[in-house]
Amino acid sequence: MSRNMLCGILAACLLSSLSSLASASDVKLVRYGPAGAEKPGIVDAQGRIHDLSGHIDDITPATLSDASLDALGAIPMSELPLVPGNPRLGVPLTGIGKIMAIGFNYVNHAAEMAVELPTEPLLFMKATSALTGPFDDVISPRNANKLDYEAELVVVIGKRAQYISEAEVFEYIAGYAVGHDVSEREFQRERGGQFTKGKSADTFAPLGPYLVGRDNIPDPQDLSIWSEVNGEMRQQGTTADMVFGVAQIVSHLSQFMTLYPGDVIYTGTPAGVGDGMVPPSYLKPGDVVRIGIEGLEEQRQTIVAPR
Repeated sequence: MSRNMLCGILAACLLSSLSSLASASDVKLVRYGPAGAEKPGIVDAQGRIHDLSGHIDDITPATLSDASLDALGAIPMSELPLVPGNPRLGVPLTGIGKIMAIGFNYVNHAAEMAVELPTEPLLFMKATSALTGPFDDVISPRNANKLDYEAELVVVIGKRAQYISEAEVFEYIAGYAVGHDVSEREFQRERGGQFTKGKSADTFAPLGPYLVGRDNIPDPQDLSIWSEVNGEMRQQGTTADMVFGVAQIVSHLSQFMTLYPGDVIYTGTPAGVGDGMVPPSYLKPGDVVRIGIEGLEEQRQTIVAPR
C-alpha cells in the first residue's frame, strides 16, 4: 500500500471519528420508573431504553450542556444495561425552573378562536406543579366545564440565555419534546381573564416521552403536529404555520427574562382544539387524548374525574 493511500485511509478514519463525535449529542433522553423515583435512560435506534444511572443520577439542568450531552451520546449502547419491559415514563427532565407558553401562535388557531394575530409573542406561564408524565392520567379539576387539549412543540433550554439574537438561539437550545398544554377555557377566560389560571391545574402539562437532542431536529419549523381524541383526528398541522418561529420566540423571551438550563417553552398549538369546534367539544372523564410530533414520538392520556 502506498504512503498516499495510507494517508487517505487515515484521513477518512479521522473524519469519520470527528463526525461521530460531532453527532454524539443526537440523543434521546428519558426518565423511567415510578413517579418520584424515576431513573435516567437513553433511547437507542430501535426505541429501546438503556439505563444511564451508572453514569448520572438523573436528567437535570446540569445534564443539558453540550459537553454533558456529547459525553452521554458517546457512551456505547452496548455498555449500558437494557431496561426490560415497558416501564412508566416520567417527565424527561427534572428540575424545570419555569414553564413559559406562547398563545395564538398558529395562524389557523388564532382564526378559529376569532382573535387577531399577535404582533409579538403572547406569553403566559404554566405552574411547574402542572408537570406530569406523557402517559399519566390528566385529572379534570373540580368545577371544570370546558376542558380542552392542545398539542405543542416544546423547546428545552440548555444554556443560560439573556439578550440573545435570533442567530444565536440554537446554541442555547438543548432539545425538544412533545407537550400537551391542557386548558380549562372557563377558568382561562371567565374567571378573571387569566391564562395562567386556566393552564396550571395539576397534570395540565404532560411532557415527553423523550427529550430529543437539538441535532436530531435540523429544522423545528418543518414538523408535522397532531392530536386525536377517542381515535378521532382533531389537530393536523405543521410547525411551519407558527406566527413566531422557535428562534424568534427564544430570542424575544430572553429580552425580558433570563432563561436558564431546564426552562421549557410551549410554543403554541395549531387549529382543531375542542373550543374551536361548532359546537365546542370539551373533554370529559373517560376520554383518551393522543398527541404527536414528527421526530419526537407521541404521548397519550386518559381524562379522569377530580380526586
